[in-house]
Amino acid sequence: MSKFIQKLEQQFSNLIRTYRKNKIGKGPEKIKVTFIRNWAIAYMSGCLSPVERFITRSKEGQDMIWHARTRMVKELYNEFAPTEMEQLVGVKFVKLFTDVDLEKDEVVSIFVFEKPIDGTENMFSI
Repeated sequence: MSKFIQKLEQQFSNLIRTYRKNKIGKGPEKIKVTFIRNWAIAYMSGCLSPVERFITRSKEGQDMIWHARTRMVKELYNEFAPTEMEQLVGVKFVKLFTDVDLEKDEVVSIFVFEKPIDGTENMFSI
């Protein structure tokens, strides 16, 4: 992998942290981003706040936090497009797929863009 792509992935990680901190209130402690074709796949850990961890002690709380950390986060990205991410990779953002493992405090998000962002010509279609 080229140093250029590695640097972009790190910058993308920083943008995720900033976006989530600004829009959700807490950014992840660790982020690893990998560009594959027109996807940016982000593995994150340490995303839950102390209050969210407390709330997840009940089944109802788990359902509420899962909903907030998946569906509501997707809605945020639809409502407030990640323009800084688009500027970084030079391609329009299309949609976000995301899921959270509350027990392990891990999140995987797939950012889908209109065109490849990894320097290849091939795209994944959805």
